[in-house]
Amino acid sequence: MEHRAKRAKITIASLVGLVLMAFLLLRAPLWTRGSEILGGRTLAPSSVILDRHGRELYEMIDPHTGLHHPADLEDIPLILRQAVIATEDASFYENPGFSPRAIVRALWTNFRHGRIVSGGSTITQQVARNVMLSPEARYRRDWRRKVHETAIALWMTCSLGKERILALYLNETYFGNMAYGVEAAARAYFGKPVAQLDLAECAMLAGLPQSPANYNPLTNLQAAKKRQKDVLSLMVKAGYITTAQAERAHQEPLQFASEPLQIEAPHFCMMVRERLGEVLEPAALERGGLRIHTTLDLSLQHAAEAHLRRHLEALNHETSETPSHNVHNGAIVVMDPDTGHIRVLVGSPDYFDAKTSGAVNAALSLRQPGSAIKPLTYAAAFEQGYSPATPIADVRTTYITAENEPYTPINYDYKYHGLVSLRQALACSYNAATVRLLDEIGTDQLFGMARRLGITTLSESRSHGLALTLGSGEVNLLELTAAYAAFANGGQRIEPRIINYVEDADGHILYQSTIHAHPALDERIAYLITDILADEYARIPTFGEGSVLELSFPAAAKTGTTTNWRDNWTVGYSSEFAVGVWVGNANNEPMERVSGVSGAAPVWNATMRSVHRQQPAPFVRPDGIAEVEVCALSGLLPNPTCQNRKTEVFLKENAPSERCAMHRLVPLDGDGAPAEINDAGGGHTEQSVTLWPPEILAWAQEEGRDLSGASQEGSTWPSMAEGAASPSATEGREHREAAPLYLTNPTPNGRYAIAKEIPVAYQQLEVSAFAPSSGDLQEASLFVDGQQWHTWTRPPYRVLWPLTEGEHTFHVRALAHDGSIIRSAARRITVLPAEGK
Repeated sequence: MEHRAKRAKITIASLVGLVLMAFLLLRAPLWTRGSEILGGRTLAPSSVILDRHGRELYEMIDPHTGLHHPADLEDIPLILRQAVIATEDASFYENPGFSPRAIVRALWTNFRHGRIVSGGSTITQQVARNVMLSPEARYRRDWRRKVHETAIALWMTCSLGKERILALYLNETYFGNMAYGVEAAARAYFGKPVAQLDLAECAMLAGLPQSPANYNPLTNLQAAKKRQKDVLSLMVKAGYITTAQAERAHQEPLQFASEPLQIEAPHFCMMVRERLGEVLEPAALERGGLRIHTTLDLSLQHAAEAHLRRHLEALNHETSETPSHNVHNGAIVVMDPDTGHIRVLVGSPDYFDAKTSGAVNAALSLRQPGSAIKPLTYAAAFEQGYSPATPIADVRTTYITAENEPYTPINYDYKYHGLVSLRQALACSYNAATVRLLDEIGTDQLFGMARRLGITTLSESRSHGLALTLGSGEVNLLELTAAYAAFANGGQRIEPRIINYVEDADGHILYQSTIHAHPALDERIAYLITDILADEYARIPTFGEGSVLELSFPAAAKTGTTTNWRDNWTVGYSSEFAVGVWVGNANNEPMERVSGVSGAAPVWNATMRSVHRQQPAPFVRPDGIAEVEVCALSGLLPNPTCQNRKTEVFLKENAPSERCAMHRLVPLDGDGAPAEINDAGGGHTEQSVTLWPPEILAWAQEEGRDLSGASQEGSTWPSMAEGAASPSATEGREHREAAPLYLTNPTPNGRYAIAKEIPVAYQQLEVSAFAPSSGDLQEASLFVDGQQWHTWTRPPYRVLWPLTEGEHTFHVRALAHDGSIIRSAARRITVLPAEGK
């Protein structure tokens, strides 16, 4: 009964359509290309992609004689046919070639918008439009084309049948990556015939026709996977697969490949091909005969490709003394910061290497940038009145996340460096100091700076919190390099350009790109960042003298390494070029101890030397910059007792006017002890002392620094007495205990795990405590779970406690010389059992 109802619907619709078709036949020819699709095709002249000097990169031959391999319907997997139908036209086998409901919905939508914005096309209508209509008619957006298309769809349903229409759709539709039809798409994306595709691969292909550029897995795998998930959901809804099958397919890792082409800079050419679809009318592309003049410099491209391949080979060369570092992929971007022209774009060391997913464009892939994102935090801080001389505490600090979990940033060298300037913190890439800085200015400042500099991928990364400044979000190399280019050109964000101009076969200019500049930040702040990143002396404590970041000309640079050695970055610039390099593995597999210095930096150095054929001009200092001598520790004007001084640059309005108060002379009595302030006796000598900020005291004690100033008048630390008030804590910071005595480790609410592969006897946790004036203590005792566990008679107060499964509480109790008892606040931790126990 239901089947007869469907037939009745088709019959009624068919009659309506036949009347409409008869009317159209009286008005105009029904189709202009029917003989082509049923017989042969007219070849379009080739279009050529050229580099900036006119050298050929790729000949875009007519797609139907290039990446076009028609397949018989029976050779196309059923699951792919079902995926396409579920995604594009769920009622394909029931409708008469068009959907009356969809047409009514489209008419209403278009009426509300006052223009054609929705078409409601079925699979049959798409074939009618893309195959049967001429290019001029195909891209005309009016009701006449829609009526014409609908009439042809009805004729095709009556004349060709559903299976032939589906075959035409699957063989003629554009799937991106220069592939027309599912056979060409299967080979282009997965390197195998369409008959060998599984469910995950079929769902990926089925989602491409709607927007091949946006869902291209080789350039935007994240968006492609989301689209794949949508296709799988539609297949479940249509009853083709189960929910469990859909989930397994979505979780399946995809192996991408590419079939060899006669092509230079293949990733760049693919980007050009997609860009052409945005700037030219489709009919112009289909007519062919175009000459696409790009921004790429083929000579520089070849040099960069060679640098990347050579360095990866060196990293993976295994000897008896040096094992392979397991790093197989990389990408390079070279950009002119003044014009936005991309001179070099290497997406992988070998586009055609399926084993390393070479066809994936790593220059556009989302990866964690590590410390390479830090300059944006410092630029945002400089906008808030900070300066390169501003002191910041690089000490162990625990922050509480939005999930109420403790977060303690650790420096790359596993050390803390006390009170450092922002110049030193950025140049040496200190994590603890940078996280503290972001905590002070707020994460919104970093998000705003990233947006202004053209980084679009952090908008949904607010869950990363303070770790965002250490690179926990995701960016792509092209956008990050363009952000650095804004520092190079004085704060102007220039949109990257890959096409210069396009001309047709007669030499007429069809498209001419223009510079799109957006003021992003004060040119003086851009200069401050440049001055720090180009400061070879400031980075010596981390990188050493004569590091791979140094060149024979002025250049700014920043490295980045992510957790577990998954990503290496080096991004930097001269006054002439911005260069970004990433190395890692396309499948996100960790490398073997490869840092930004040993992985990406050598490629960056070699590429910088290659692209600068002449010595670039030095960086220009803009007006409004003041150069002032300051105390190296406080960043303020030095007083007579400040022995360590330096010259620093400031925004004129932020130049310091106050004198340093961290250093002062303290009177000593005849025994060399601090004299009482009201002692009027003679014979006093004076000693210079440092009044450390409270957050530095624990570090200063551990480092053996002079703490005599901590108990002097004017110190920011309260006097030693039971019940003294604790320093105020900013929101989100570690809740510190009372100033006289507190635990510095373990982390509050910390979670520790026992490793099953290491003997338990060797798994210990350092417990440490600190007292600003430890000389006032007779002894200090550590209590674990309420029981006295260890006693110290003098500092440092450190001991190793063996990890024991369960929840534990620690506190320290001390006896002062005056007989008073001092007790720290308690800290609770959890020790998890070994996995698999």
